[in-house]
Amino acid sequence: MTETTQTHTMPSEPPDGAFEPYKPRSPEIRAVLDALRRLRQDLFQDAFAYRPLPPLSSDGPRIRRLSSRMREYAVWTPHLAVAAAGVVALLATVTDRSPGSAGALLAGLVVLAPVLLTLARPVAAFWLSLVASWAGTLLDRSWDDWPWTMGNFISHLVVLTVVAVRTRPRTAAWMWAITAFYGFTFVSVLGGSHYTNDVGPMLVVSAIALLTVSVRQIRREAEQTVTAQQSETAHERSRRTLLEERTTIARELHDVVAHHMSVVAIQAEAAPYRVENPPPELEKAFVTIRENAVAALTELRRVLGVVRAEDYEAPDAPQPTLADLDALLANVREAGLTVDKGVTGAVRELPQGVELSAYRIVQEALSNTLRHAPGAPARVEIGYVIGGLGLRIVNGPPPRPALLKPSPGAGHGITGMRERVSMLNGEMTAAPTAEGGYEVTVFLPAVTLTEGDA
Repeated sequence: MTETTQTHTMPSEPPDGAFEPYKPRSPEIRAVLDALRRLRQDLFQDAFAYRPLPPLSSDGPRIRRLSSRMREYAVWTPHLAVAAAGVVALLATVTDRSPGSAGALLAGLVVLAPVLLTLARPVAAFWLSLVASWAGTLLDRSWDDWPWTMGNFISHLVVLTVVAVRTRPRTAAWMWAITAFYGFTFVSVLGGSHYTNDVGPMLVVSAIALLTVSVRQIRREAEQTVTAQQSETAHERSRRTLLEERTTIARELHDVVAHHMSVVAIQAEAAPYRVENPPPELEKAFVTIRENAVAALTELRRVLGVVRAEDYEAPDAPQPTLADLDALLANVREAGLTVDKGVTGAVRELPQGVELSAYRIVQEALSNTLRHAPGAPARVEIGYVIGGLGLRIVNGPPPRPALLKPSPGAGHGITGMRERVSMLNGEMTAAPTAEGGYEVTVFLPAVTLTEGDA
């Protein structure tokens, strides 16, 4: 015999002891409740909030072409357009009734008020327009143009359009649905004695207007989203390039420093054997130097080694220096670049990090010349000055700029050069020349290596 126990889970009690009806789990009812919640948010919540229509920007592409005096009035163009549409509705109402009578003037002001209210309280203007349409229906004695008179028709259509422009496409859909409900309700309840009605024309014309506004808004929002994504992508690409350049610098720095620390450790181990009968204090000092060098080398590899990719391998050949610059120039000459080199000052050996950075900067500058100014001549100037090294890489204008294709580069080469210069506390400028070319000047501070330091 099997006993089955059923456990009934009761809905949890609402917070603070407040009674709340059980929420159905049906997807259809959920959709209806969500729709009603959106309706309340769009057309009922803060319906009378004060939201004045701002003037146009004076820096717009069209307003900027006007004179300063005309610009002061042009920024209020939307307000004038809405007011003009309201005046048209007023005139249509007055003309449709007895011109000059108090009733005609009152009816005209009734259709004008919702249009003007859209400039300050757009959602409230929609509800006022429905009330004005109802009032116009009660006051109108004609047997056609019902339930909207000509003036009410124009006024309500303008209100729908302006409110849709000032809100969101979802609000436009709600307003159209409520307008349809209002029209069909009046026709079915009070329209038995009328020959025709204008519910169909109102729904068709308003649907076209609201659809046009909604499509325009959706397209504008899509363009803004794409622009924001492109800006974010460009920022991320620039950041990634900067991180990659820093990783490359860290790798090269690791190789340079590790080499020198290894030399220190080897020399400290071999030094006692070059002196006959060295004192114990000297041997102990060399042992300490070697231990510290090995410990520093181990720590350096542990810290800087994390920037190496898993598939990165240290180069077999030594890192390039300024002594390898002639080979680089010969390589770019084979690629079609006409380049000259000039050296001033006493050529001397500089720290390996400085020479490596100088080589990479020249390499990147010449690559930019090949990419952005093909066929233009270039010149590399190296100046050995007191306290550092000066570089100047300049190229002339391209011979046929009209045939140049846009380069896919985004200026990341300049970013990498600045990163190298910043690492060495140097200075760099990169800017176009007056002749139409481009010039990169760099100063890298450096201490001359002596024979003992080597």
